[in-house]
Amino acid sequence: MKDNKVYIKWGLTAFFVVLGGIISYYVIFHLDNLTARITKLFVILMPIIDGMILGYLMTPIVNATERRIVKPVFKKLNINHKKSQRRTVSIVITLFIVIMAIYSFFSIVIPQIGNSINTIIDQFPSYVDTLTAWISQLLENNPVIEKNVTDLINTYFADVEVFVNSKLMPQLNSLIMTISMSVVSVLKEFWNLIIGFIISVYILSSKEVFAAQAKKVVYAFLSTETANRLISNVRFANKTFGGFFVGKIMDSIIIGLICFIGTSLLGTPFCVLISVIIGVTNIIPFFGPFLGAVPSILLILFVNPLQAFYFLIFVIILQQVDGNIIGPKILGSSTGLSSFWVIFAITLFGGIWGIFGMIAGVPIFAVLFAFMKSLIELRLQNKKIPSETCKYLRLLYIDVDTNELIDFSEDAKKPFEQIDRILIKPKEPNNKVQTVNHERPNNKVHINNREGANNINNRNRNKRNRNTNNKI
Repeated sequence: MKDNKVYIKWGLTAFFVVLGGIISYYVIFHLDNLTARITKLFVILMPIIDGMILGYLMTPIVNATERRIVKPVFKKLNINHKKSQRRTVSIVITLFIVIMAIYSFFSIVIPQIGNSINTIIDQFPSYVDTLTAWISQLLENNPVIEKNVTDLINTYFADVEVFVNSKLMPQLNSLIMTISMSVVSVLKEFWNLIIGFIISVYILSSKEVFAAQAKKVVYAFLSTETANRLISNVRFANKTFGGFFVGKIMDSIIIGLICFIGTSLLGTPFCVLISVIIGVTNIIPFFGPFLGAVPSILLILFVNPLQAFYFLIFVIILQQVDGNIIGPKILGSSTGLSSFWVIFAITLFGGIWGIFGMIAGVPIFAVLFAFMKSLIELRLQNKKIPSETCKYLRLLYIDVDTNELIDFSEDAKKPFEQIDRILIKPKEPNNKVQTVNHERPNNKVHINNREGANNINNRNRNKRNRNTNNKI
């Protein structure tokens, strides 16, 4: 029986080795076919993916509606209800809010943006003349600088005008024709969104059941300790991603509304278009405000340079309010990253995935950073070394025997000794060998002395016996 188990074990091992070799061969030499099949699978599952994303984004709204509106109202009206009934009402309210927000955006904001873009294109030459006249007035006391700047503006803006009229507009027209002719693909994507919207309703209504089923699968195939760690890590990742994305969307909407109110009061041109640009780019951490402010200032500069200066001051104040008041109130410490690591994550993932990487890179890096932090702290605890970062600020070295942290003096200008060689691990002294070598001669001498005493005693006894026998 044991031999059969051994044969089965070796057979399964050989089977999986061969299977792994075949899969590796297929992946290496048929990567294009594999990519095409994976892409096709994603296209087939796109409605499901859209539904999961929409459900994930609407989950905080459903939870807040159920906790703060539906449940208190039902309790106040003394309505006998089940949790499923509360959930249904919460989903209906959430869908109404989302649909009204989408309808308002497409019915009010999009037409205003279209009108602003058409106005910019139609009046572009007059904007150039206005900017040139303003610069001429500003530099009238310096004729040489005025002439150089004016010639530079006329040259470059003439090239820009030629580019807009000869290249950009025909490409826009061809793009519009292409979109119009690609009605099938547009309708297909729209249909996927509709199906995904319906699927999101089912996900929202049964999200606790899906989570329970996922936990069953994890505990069925993993050890209890591993499953506990995995579920805890998934909860942390969900908190990081959900808190970041939902908080950033809410923060961007608030900033866009404040920007619209402020620019309307200041009389800034293209206030709707500029507010949308500021709100959308604000989703990108750290760099977002600058990415939105630069094109907005350029647009205003064409129409009224003085308004551009006012808008610059307003944007600086708005970003300070967002960074110090609104953002921390909404986001809190959802990522737990310092400014340096935020910039690092945006640069790294932005270079890999573009705009999507700049948005999603921060929470992804936050999860990886938290994992590495937990791993490092666990290894330090196993070595019985403190894990608090503040204790390493003035660390000189750690005592090998006691694991005590030895700090250098705060008054010391050069706390480290002059290092004139590379430190390598010294060889351990061979104490055991020396002890054995020292002990062996002593043992031999001790044994020889004992044997000598026994021999002397035996000789004395023999002499006594001989004397006794002679007397007899």
